[in-house]
Amino acid sequence: MKAMFLSGWALGAMTTLLLCGPMRCQAQIGLQEQPDRTLDAATRTGVIEGVLQKLKEGYVFPEVAGKMEAAIHARMKKGEYDNVTRAKALASTLTANLQEVCHDKHLRVFYSYQPLPEEKPDAPSAEAEKRFWQIAAAHNFEFEKVERMNGNVGYLKFNAFVPPDMAGETAAAAMNFLSNTNALIIDLRENHGGEPDMIALLCSYLFGPEPVHLNDIYWRPDNSTRQFWTLAYVPGKRYGDKPVYVLTSKHTFSGAEEFTYDLKNLKRATIIGETTGGGANPGGPQRIDAHFSVFVPMGRAINPYTHTNWEGAGVKPDIEVPADQALNRAYLLALKDLAAKSTDDGQKEELQRAIEKAQKGSEATAKK
Repeated sequence: MKAMFLSGWALGAMTTLLLCGPMRCQAQIGLQEQPDRTLDAATRTGVIEGVLQKLKEGYVFPEVAGKMEAAIHARMKKGEYDNVTRAKALASTLTANLQEVCHDKHLRVFYSYQPLPEEKPDAPSAEAEKRFWQIAAAHNFEFEKVERMNGNVGYLKFNAFVPPDMAGETAAAAMNFLSNTNALIIDLRENHGGEPDMIALLCSYLFGPEPVHLNDIYWRPDNSTRQFWTLAYVPGKRYGDKPVYVLTSKHTFSGAEEFTYDLKNLKRATIIGETTGGGANPGGPQRIDAHFSVFVPMGRAINPYTHTNWEGAGVKPDIEVPADQALNRAYLLALKDLAAKSTDDGQKEELQRAIEKAQKGSEATAKK
């Protein structure tokens, strides 16, 4: 199994994937509004013990898995779950109780009204793969907006790092459209994570052809560590060393945090917005029974420069502003930087007009 940052992008258990992943689609909305179920004592106990067993087998920190098991068993002994007779309540209660011990925001218990497939995560059916591809494509692989703003500033907003074998062409098209802008704003304020290989692909456009070490992921199941580097080749044009700004919010999570953390520590981007959510332990969905699953964090990120990660702390921005003001702040900074460097009178005038317009917009947003 490969590492995922709350991606839900494992193609194995389709329904579980949609529950765990960030994709905003009709299928996911339907799951969120799904009917509840009544649980008997045996089913409830089976779910709890099943979750604990999956954590014991795979959670990245075995000693913490032991502490979670002891804490949940203590609650069971006190009868704390005896009155939890509804499926949704069990999933949310168990998630909260486990997170009280591990403080790991990736770890979550999920309930599905529709039966979960029994396929193994590494062996999805052709039908499941096709359906997932259709859902992802219907949402443009989460690429929401690509724009050239006044002053020749590029803007890119995408809400998940969908695997490059699915979204690579869309990513390349977006980066090539933006390649001739003079500064770039990347909006991750609603991005909840995804596939590390897509993080590496997009980072590759922001560096030269010489590979740059981005991140390592330690993976408990096989006691291995995988390195992630930028690519020596990318489809189309690289962005060069032009200014890059990354927008964050408290909802920026997981793989989106890795992208931000990598660029911040490599001093390749200015981070603007709010401190991110604080999830650095990738993993994957594990089926418990026909209606319950658990997202088990089975790995941990290890930055090659800080030798740590953002787990629990999040990524602190270089310039801290409320999320709804981050775009205006970044745009103004980009315009002013370009104006200060410009030697063309016509371009300076264009940039000054854009600055004046952006300042009015920034003042209006600040007053709200």
